[in-house]
Amino acid sequence: MSVSLHQQARVGAYVLKQTLMGRKKYPLVLFLEPLFRCNLACPGCGKIDYPAPILNKRLSVQECFDAVDECGAPVVAVPGGEPLIHKEIGEIVAGIVARKKFVSLCTNALLLEKKLDLFKPSPFLFFSVHLDGLEEEHDHAVDQKGTFKIAVKAIKAAQAKGFQVNVNATIFDNMTAKQVADYLDFATDLGVNISISPGYAYERAEDKDHFLSREKTKDLFRDIFRIGKERGRIWNLSHSTLFLDFLAGNQEYQCTPWGSPTRNVFGWQKPCYLLGEGYVSSFKELMETTEWEKYGTGKYDKCGNCMAHCGYEPTAAMDAVKNPFKMFKLSNMFKIKTEGPMAPEIDMSNARPAEDIHEQLVDEQLTKIEGKKVDKEPCEAAA
Repeated sequence: MSVSLHQQARVGAYVLKQTLMGRKKYPLVLFLEPLFRCNLACPGCGKIDYPAPILNKRLSVQECFDAVDECGAPVVAVPGGEPLIHKEIGEIVAGIVARKKFVSLCTNALLLEKKLDLFKPSPFLFFSVHLDGLEEEHDHAVDQKGTFKIAVKAIKAAQAKGFQVNVNATIFDNMTAKQVADYLDFATDLGVNISISPGYAYERAEDKDHFLSREKTKDLFRDIFRIGKERGRIWNLSHSTLFLDFLAGNQEYQCTPWGSPTRNVFGWQKPCYLLGEGYVSSFKELMETTEWEKYGTGKYDKCGNCMAHCGYEPTAAMDAVKNPFKMFKLSNMFKIKTEGPMAPEIDMSNARPAEDIHEQLVDEQLTKIEGKKVDKEPCEAAA
């Protein structure tokens, strides 16, 4: 099992249309974060380090629909935080599915089995369950015992009700290639699609010691794919083989940050899902005012070790459309090179230094929140 032919065809047609129209910058996946609040506190996460007034904010149903319509991407990922905490998540997902967008509802699955009745099975909907390894590795990654068993039980319950389920693994340097391969065997046997990506080194993450460098990422994935070949396993990886080939160090790619724009409770996030360097009020403004040339590996220190799927999968997808023969030659994982020289690495020597603007952005958002409260109180008193 991999990405359905239905989804491949619709997304492929979308990419081809943009290419024929001569568009250089267009979105593939909208990351729609309706809230930052989560019921876990993973030490490798940089998404939950906000004061309570911000964690209590939610995008409204209409704001979510407006973002989907404004962006126009064929795929909508709904991460967080934990989106199942949002009281209107069922209505949000139903409205996006009704627009014939492919919805990936990301969840740690602690609430999934309880909330399955909020959703209806659809070829446009799948749950993307965070499962960062087998039981020991996953429970360690999320810093809470028992979560692996809860997630697997919820996956099986969702499958029994006819839902499509994907698992999403973030890999750090405390997992060996064999551990990752064993996890991929397990997930494939579980009957789910698998998204896998090296973790991004969030500057606000509690655990900053286990993020993979680009060199370690390439070596690790070569070892993983080598083990897969030795076992004769075709894993249910829901990535293009060009992206997987990139992880193994065989493609010289730059990221495509506009391929996965983010709309969250702050607005449209510059420049990408992983890196918050400012916010604007519209998708058009995001595309037209972001200084894209200032970001990416070799350009900005914060992007130095990033090989994450949200930036590089769009690059691989666009490469596949432009060079279909290259994609044809990599028709399956067994054809990914795991020996010999790697593609040249990007020169890091001219990357501009990182800017620490997190506190400034948080202060700006808190000021807006407090301002709205002050404006609202006289109206309530008058009523």
